[in-house]
Amino acid sequence: MYCSVSLTVALAASCALAIPAPIQPRADSNGTSEHSHSTTAWNAGATTEFVIHESCNASEVIQLRKGLADAVTLAEHAKEHILRFGNSSAHYQKYFGDAPSGEAIGYYEKVVSGDRGDALFRCDDPDGNCKQPGTSIIPSSSQNINGYLEWGAHWRGSNATNETLCAFGYTVAVSETNTYFGSDLIHRLFHMPAFGEDHVEHFAEGYAGALELARTNATFATHDSDILQYFALEVYAYDITIPGVGCPGTVPMEGATTSSMSGTPAAATPTPTVADAASATSDVPAECHTHSNGDVHCD
Repeated sequence: MYCSVSLTVALAASCALAIPAPIQPRADSNGTSEHSHSTTAWNAGATTEFVIHESCNASEVIQLRKGLADAVTLAEHAKEHILRFGNSSAHYQKYFGDAPSGEAIGYYEKVVSGDRGDALFRCDDPDGNCKQPGTSIIPSSSQNINGYLEWGAHWRGSNATNETLCAFGYTVAVSETNTYFGSDLIHRLFHMPAFGEDHVEHFAEGYAGALELARTNATFATHDSDILQYFALEVYAYDITIPGVGCPGTVPMEGATTSSMSGTPAAATPTPTVADAASATSDVPAECHTHSNGDVHCD
């Protein structure tokens, strides 16, 4: 009996020694923590809400808040879908090919919880880039004005929200990515260095081009602006709006705009389509580019 008790005590002591000690602030020779008099919150000064300029009236503020909330919702679910399934998801492989999933997760997370301090949304047009000639709608633009990246665009109506995704004949393949305000705002955010880090670009143009890029050079798909929108829209529609069905649509066979990578080997480095698109419209400023649907974006 005595030996058994001794063995138990010895094992207990051994286990106690094996438990790692909690991390504690380092103390000085007097036993006082070095940080007890200078503790500062690591995230002091963070901006957690999107900043809307005073040029926006009450109605525009409400619309922007709703659109930005929808953008965060789309990005949040896209991230959660990838975290759940990794790059084994059929949706992931459709848009990102065999690329590792970390980059896409990171950019969606930037939209969800990245600091908002360097993004200012305004409703006036101080530089005139929101009224380009030759377009049927007021296009969107982002400009660096007085140290802030500022955005000008138009509101697409009260129906252009995530709640109506897949309604009114909408499909991911055929409808424009800016049909829904939340998706369009994801695009705008990625044009801002605070979110896209001058790394998210246009390597593919249109739905067919996006699928081609995923097949031929997936390395660039995870930081392609259009693809990040297409994926977020498709998985939200499939997982949330109409579970197990969604509204993917089919690839248009005629007049489809393909990736700027067409005819190049898979190992080639794609060139962002900004330069080519900008030259297509002579009246557009040098810092702007025109998409195949006529939208003008200014960086």
